Amino acid sequence: MRAFPTTGRSALRRGRVSLPGQVYLITVTTRYRQPVFDDCVAARVASRVIHASTHWGDAQLLAWVLMPDHWHGLLELGHEPLDRVVARFKAAVSRALHASGRLAGPLWDRSFHDHALRRDEDMRSAARYIVGNPVRAGLVDSALLYPYWNAVWLDDSDTPSL
Repeated sequence: MRAFPTTGRSALRRGRVSLPGQVYLITVTTRYRQPVFDDCVAARVASRVIHASTHWGDAQLLAWVLMPDHWHGLLELGHEPLDRVVARFKAAVSRALHASGRLAGPLWDRSFHDHALRRDEDMRSAARYIVGNPVRAGLVDSALLYPYWNAVWLDDSDTPSL
């Protein structure tokens, strides 16, 4: 029987299960935690890509926030494996930033962190956690003042109903 590694990227992937319909809280960090998205042009380019549905496949992005050195997303998985959906997202944002001239090298760390939510009730709490990141980081006094986030729970008046 083959032993599982206890360190490195392989250990991060151990135990990761992709279940259709499962909601995951995902965190992707920039390489070396560089604050790439402190640049408002880079953040706008990335936000447009994140908001586009073309690279999410049959997964649904429920909520997200783009921080200076990382991204959080709340994703309901379709039939495609989680690692493939995240890889496509990372590649799409990287390509857009390279094409815009805002990035010359690698953008993201190779791995990502995911947490499968246990109950439907957890979704709105996780979404609040995600969109509250800029406030907790001291970037703004209210999530409404931070431009790089979205959630499916916004109503027609653009007032969060989280």
